[in-house]
Amino acid sequence: MPKTDIARRVYNHTWKLDPIIRSLLDTDFYKLLMLQMIWGLYPTVNATFSLINRTHSVRLADEIDEGELRAQLDHARSIRFSKKEMIWLAGNSFYGRKQIFDPDFLSWLTGFRLPEYELRRHDGQYELHFHGAWHETTMWEIPALAIINELRSRAAMKSMGPFALDVLYARAKAKMWAKVERLKKYPELQISDFGTRRRHSFLWQRWCVEALKEGIGPAFTGTSNVLLAMDSDLEALGTNAHELPMVLAALANNDAELRAAPYKVMKDWQSYYGGNLLIVLPDAFGTASFLKNAPDWVADWTGFRPDSAPPVEGGERIIAWWRERGKDPKKKLLIFSDALDVDTMEETFRHFRGKVRMGFGWGTNLTNDFVDCAPERNDQLRAISLVCKVSGANGRPAVKLSDNPLKATGDPVEVQRYLKVFGSKDRVKQAVKV
Repeated sequence: MPKTDIARRVYNHTWKLDPIIRSLLDTDFYKLLMLQMIWGLYPTVNATFSLINRTHSVRLADEIDEGELRAQLDHARSIRFSKKEMIWLAGNSFYGRKQIFDPDFLSWLTGFRLPEYELRRHDGQYELHFHGAWHETTMWEIPALAIINELRSRAAMKSMGPFALDVLYARAKAKMWAKVERLKKYPELQISDFGTRRRHSFLWQRWCVEALKEGIGPAFTGTSNVLLAMDSDLEALGTNAHELPMVLAALANNDAELRAAPYKVMKDWQSYYGGNLLIVLPDAFGTASFLKNAPDWVADWTGFRPDSAPPVEGGERIIAWWRERGKDPKKKLLIFSDALDVDTMEETFRHFRGKVRMGFGWGTNLTNDFVDCAPERNDQLRAISLVCKVSGANGRPAVKLSDNPLKATGDPVEVQRYLKVFGSKDRVKQAVKV
């Protein structure tokens, strides 16, 4: 694939050349896996997704033009899956399994389009919501975040001339390549790209993926971005996300059903997928509660993704839990993915080497690290903590507790109810940067 002169392309951005979302495959792979299950098991459930800016000091509505935001959201709604994309989804092997997507699901997907959105400004922020059937609104999460993050990057660079842009991207490339050179020292440290949702831009994510592919070779295991996986002949990677237990918890009719919701999700998931797709995401309502109440069969799953606990502490807790249940951690898999940088990956890899199999999903600090790269200080190029979470299901509020209380989302009254059910053991406040 010929390398793009990103600086020149940015300077000459046009709608025809560079809409932010150019394909419905420009999303994380786990969205499609979850979508198939939602479509099959919960076709009548409605769910609302809402934008949440956890970096309160950044006033998005002051940085991003509302007209440009609406134009990009409207463009994303105009896109359909192409014939080429559908053939690739139907014929490709994912996680060693052919035809992972049911033909009836793919037939439905052919006519899919993103549903309408609700957008307004309030106190320097955008309130962005997506209401409707869960199997439609779920697909807004990744493109919505990618659009807002890239519009913010574009706004930061609007006043920069061609030479300043050259310098910006030259420094960012050098910074990225320095990370690659550090990672080369650990050929067994397996890394995948998880950087779509908070990327600087589509073009920059593609450059980073190509750099990793060349720089660390087989240690680069693939990307969560389905479009880049297809175009770059890489593995599409991803399993499941917090929205599944959040929605099923919201649908619970009593505390007993609420407490059982995380495990009901896993039973649903196991009815569709197996093998390396059996990865537990334990922290939606706190890892300590999840492990304490987990049925024995949970230990038979392939691995865990400890997403919001410190990686060493979280990983050790899971390893101890496996051992208590007679499982050999060396045969299990831990996937780390929360705000990783090279320092964290090196430290975590050295700590767990020989104890457990590992994978690292590298996100924002891979695809949006432009700190100190601009010729002049530009804080708008600094990544922020922006998420798009389920806020309600069938008219009921949805909650995420997390192992980090600063990542909790939901109505405060409901959050307190969930804490009474699940407890707050081992939840530790950590600064949320990305």
